[in-house]
Amino acid sequence: MKITTRKDVIESILINAQAFLEKKDPTNITSHIYIDATNSKVQIKATDSEIGLKVVSDQFNIIEPGIFTANGKKLLDIIRSLKDDLIELRIVENNLEIIQKNTKFKLPTFSYNEYPTFPELDNKGKITLDSISLIKSLKKITPSIDINNPKYELNGALIDIKKNITKFVGTDTRRLAVIELENSSEIELNLIIPKKAIIEIQKLFLDKIDIYYDENSIIIKNEQFYIFSRLINGKYPDYQRIIPQTSKYNITIPKKMILDAMKVVNIISSEIKIKFEQNLIILESLNGDTQEAKTSIETPINIDNSYEFALNSKYLFDFISQIDGDDFEIKLNEPNLPVVVKDNNFLTVIMPILL
Repeated sequence: MKITTRKDVIESILINAQAFLEKKDPTNITSHIYIDATNSKVQIKATDSEIGLKVVSDQFNIIEPGIFTANGKKLLDIIRSLKDDLIELRIVENNLEIIQKNTKFKLPTFSYNEYPTFPELDNKGKITLDSISLIKSLKKITPSIDINNPKYELNGALIDIKKNITKFVGTDTRRLAVIELENSSEIELNLIIPKKAIIEIQKLFLDKIDIYYDENSIIIKNEQFYIFSRLINGKYPDYQRIIPQTSKYNITIPKKMILDAMKVVNIISSEIKIKFEQNLIILESLNGDTQEAKTSIETPINIDNSYEFALNSKYLFDFISQIDGDDFEIKLNEPNLPVVVKDNNFLTVIMPILL
């Protein structure tokens, strides 16, 4: 087997592949990438068996067809060390040789027949969602998804598909993010996608995609990229019960002004107290026995009595970073009850810090 390609082509593919590789055990075949150069286009695969990536590229020159595996991290390190020029990859006596002019590296290969298989599209259902809206929705809720929660289902996002509406939900138990999309679907189903897969989907897909699923996995693909991920089996919490259905105060907040004010207070503490008075918002740091930060914003607010609550500003920063408008809405009840921040079809419920 012998192929050639430019450094930037294979380097970009290997960088994308790293998140899909087994990191702990380099002796495992899942620490390897799989390269198939038997057709007109080269296929490169990476998987840790829970999540997988396949890249199809026509940027390789196939001199002698073949298939091989090689350690993905080592191969990337080698490629990065080379110059911006053509690189030759060839198999010699079950070893991969990486050659560029007077420089040569050698890596061992594993039997490519033992490489894990990827799920096929046969007998899988297809989800009909606008792909751009799907990617944007996942991006908005990603900061709220937990990572190492003992309740495994919370380490993923819920896609709750109904006949006329689809909701994307993420929570780390201290906040809950929900975005709604109107759509028409012939089926109703719930899927829980791991956060790791969601992050990689956002990196690789920017335009039209096809989405397939069964009870165990989801596949997202276009002409160049194919990602599969095992779904999380479990019962997602009843998120609707967490969202307050009414509110005592509905206040419109100017995004830039509150961002600037929070950045000032955050110098001292990420835990902040927010107080609303007539045409005034006051922000100050919590837990500042010897240190304090305090600032205020003059903005139109119609409120009968002063109202104050406290929260972790990170959750508010995360929400604001995902909205496009100049203002957003904050919905309040009693100071010890959840705070709702909302922008059109996107909301986040934040648990307050008890004062």
